[in-house]
Amino acid sequence: MFSFGIEHEVAFLNHQGKFADFVRTKFADFDQIVARLPIYSSDYPQLRVGDAGIKKKRWYIEGFERFADSEEVIDCLVKGIEIRTTIHSDIQGAVTELTESFCLLREVAVSFGFMPALVSFNPYHTVFEPQPRLNDYEIKRRQASPEKQTAHIPMLTYGPDLNISVAGLSYERVIDIGKKLTYYSPYIVPFSYSSPFYNGSLWSGLSVRTFIRTGKRPAALVFVQEPEQLIKSVPSLTKIARIPAEVGRIEFKACDSCDDFSIYAALLALLKGLVLDETLQGRAIIPDAALHQLSAKAGFDNEDILMNATKVLQAAEVALGDDPDANLLTPLKLILSQGKTKSHELIKVFQRVGSIEETLRQTY
Repeated sequence: MFSFGIEHEVAFLNHQGKFADFVRTKFADFDQIVARLPIYSSDYPQLRVGDAGIKKKRWYIEGFERFADSEEVIDCLVKGIEIRTTIHSDIQGAVTELTESFCLLREVAVSFGFMPALVSFNPYHTVFEPQPRLNDYEIKRRQASPEKQTAHIPMLTYGPDLNISVAGLSYERVIDIGKKLTYYSPYIVPFSYSSPFYNGSLWSGLSVRTFIRTGKRPAALVFVQEPEQLIKSVPSLTKIARIPAEVGRIEFKACDSCDDFSIYAALLALLKGLVLDETLQGRAIIPDAALHQLSAKAGFDNEDILMNATKVLQAAEVALGDDPDANLLTPLKLILSQGKTKSHELIKVFQRVGSIEETLRQTY
């Protein structure tokens, strides 16, 4: 009945130990890594290849595509490499595939001098301005959707898409679930916080990514089949499916990156529980930016965030009942009881070693 998938963005340190972002890294640097990774013909048509042809494998370069004065892609400014899983009928299957794909990526990347590093927001650059400046075609192209208009933000952020779908639901029901996840997002995302660095130093909170991104970008995105099923909103809640396998998919997009993939398993179990739950009544078409910013600053130290996160986790567990996936929630219970996120751990390491790069070397 349920289907699951994970998309996970990986950032890197280069052979000099420096953060490998769009300033220091060229497309060819990451392309040589992807070229060495295998292609699985059985993955298609469930994985989308895309117009530019960059997304040919389970791994592909994530970046900002540059265009000539037509649909022809002439360059891609890079930020990292994304791993995507195929569609699985169980959560553990998706997490196992992600783990295997990550291990393979790390092995090949290290052979080229690149080391994976847990990052959810660029620790050094606060803005992304494409150089050379956008041409007239690119400017016009960016007006096509709210997400294209804010396409500069993802060049600074790293995070997962946690994908879930349920067979046989009406599009109205799927959209309602998307609204529910959007409403409860500020209480879900603290479990993943891992972006305490900003502009070369420690930030004054736990998730710069959440503080800057959510509100301008979606918390959840629902893929529908027909144009008349779309809801107009900024940011988008709904999007037309690009391939049949996307119809009915809900992507939860608001979490920070995790280097412990059992947290992704736990979060997918939480989302599954929230799909099944019928007690939580909150709904929102667009994310509450102010509430996300409060959550990003204080996490579970804020009484409202802690209380509602507890409520959401308990509702999901009750809804799962005797489903074995309820056991996957254990890491979230531990995080909640301790009130500590990955960001707390990163801050502690940074305070000891005094270097962002050295801190990042101790992730994954």
